[in-house]
Amino acid sequence: MALQQQTHFLTKKKNQEPSQDFIFRSKLPDISIPNHLPLTDYVFQRFSGDGDGDSTKTCLIDSATGRIFTYADVQTNFRRIAAGIHRLGIRHRDTVMLLLPNSPEFALIFLALAHLGAVSTTANPLYTQSEIEKQAKASAAKMIITKRCYVKKLTNLQNNGVLIVCLDDEDDDVDGCVRFTELIQADETELPKPEISPEDTVSIPYSSGTTGLPKGVMITHKGLVTSIAQKVDGENPNLNFTGDDVILCFLPMFHTYTLNSLIFSAMRTGAAILIVPKFELNLVMELIQRYKVTVVPVAPPVVLAFVKSPETERYDLSSVRMMLSGAATLKKEPEDAVRLKFPNAIFGQGYGMTEAGTVAKSLAFAKNPFKTKSGACGTVIRNAEMKVVDIISGVSLPRNKSGEICIRGHQLMKGYLNDPEATSRTIDKDGWLHTGDIGFVDDDDEIFIVDRLKELIKFKGYQVAPAELEALLISHPSIEDAAVVPMKDEVAGEIPVAFVVRSKGSRLVENDVKSYVNKKVVHYKRIKRVFFVETIPKAVSGKLLRKELRAKL
Repeated sequence: MALQQQTHFLTKKKNQEPSQDFIFRSKLPDISIPNHLPLTDYVFQRFSGDGDGDSTKTCLIDSATGRIFTYADVQTNFRRIAAGIHRLGIRHRDTVMLLLPNSPEFALIFLALAHLGAVSTTANPLYTQSEIEKQAKASAAKMIITKRCYVKKLTNLQNNGVLIVCLDDEDDDVDGCVRFTELIQADETELPKPEISPEDTVSIPYSSGTTGLPKGVMITHKGLVTSIAQKVDGENPNLNFTGDDVILCFLPMFHTYTLNSLIFSAMRTGAAILIVPKFELNLVMELIQRYKVTVVPVAPPVVLAFVKSPETERYDLSSVRMMLSGAATLKKEPEDAVRLKFPNAIFGQGYGMTEAGTVAKSLAFAKNPFKTKSGACGTVIRNAEMKVVDIISGVSLPRNKSGEICIRGHQLMKGYLNDPEATSRTIDKDGWLHTGDIGFVDDDDEIFIVDRLKELIKFKGYQVAPAELEALLISHPSIEDAAVVPMKDEVAGEIPVAFVVRSKGSRLVENDVKSYVNKKVVHYKRIKRVFFVETIPKAVSGKLLRKELRAKL
């Protein structure tokens, strides 16, 4: 179905003429989405008694150990884990933190919690003790499931009554921790089936949204099911994954992009998922060759690694039929270059955010007539509406006019946890989520992101909130004022740099500032450069004028 433009009249101030509202929709027809189902029922629907799926097919492959889980294995395991978690006291709507690297257990535990009706909050295991404690307390986590090497960062939480489950299976126990083997050996028949509402929260990842400190994003069963279905359900499954695909997963599983667009989308289609603990270029290419990988989801820094490596010629990468880039916008030059490295692959981009799921997706994976231009992030996702609004007046704009991208649909978050004010700033009364991204829709319905209204820094696809780093900087006794802005970087995309006003009489130097901040945050949030200034430019309202600081760079 061709992209439609619908019009209706906006409510205007008195004495103003009503204005046309330009609504953009997908080139594809809307589909029926069973978003009344809980996540696990939906994902494994084709493998239920009435489905046509083959449960003996491979679902998860652990690249580190060679372990293989069939679709039957995955369902049996997550139900046992759910029973074990329930036996430890976790109930419907309780929150559990996953502090884990990529592994099959990560997926199994997330599914177990969803099956139980509990809530997952995922965190980067490389977070500092302070960062982990903030998220655990903010999300009211009652349990943390982690590996032995991270337990030492959880002492304070453990002392405050948070139950720690340790994933390692060695004979020696970690003091005060429950062993994961106790969960996976539980009897699934002991688990009472909870009544899960489509509006129940299934996940609380943390995102800085458009501005400010990290906030808990309440993603519901209905929202996550809708977001998955928008990508992989319908009459043309070749737009994304198929049951014959082997999909590589080295992107971090604690990130919503990986869980939503990769893991659960692949499971819904019956594909095999090859899980890699972390990205190492030569290892990844060797795995592509060995397992005949067909789909490689990437982020821009990974694309650059492929482009710049002379080692690609040593490996057979011909099995790859699809590369999908997300997390940050990829420029035309590296996109064109990576196509030469993967001769049989179609390349496309996607665009989304934690709060909104996938907003746009390339249709290049379909056969004619759809093609995607370099630099475009695709067309708006189906079963959703998009508009582009003027950042000053809020009036919606026609094609080829840049403004803030807004999206509406059942895939949106329920809101920010315990923060109705931030929620109302992001989702307006008419249900439009304001992304904070500046872009436009061209004559061929392709979406281009040209700038960010929001203040987030994107370091290799990771979100870095300036407000979080500024709060740390200002807590230093020798710093009077500070501001953090992005500086462009060829490899990372953007790096966080600080403008600092020293306190009177201070002899603070750059390394002092870096050391103070960097030991308190995860690696990608570390300050890369420090510039000492006399004052930080601010508006009369007190708002930081980051644009002036960025201009200095």
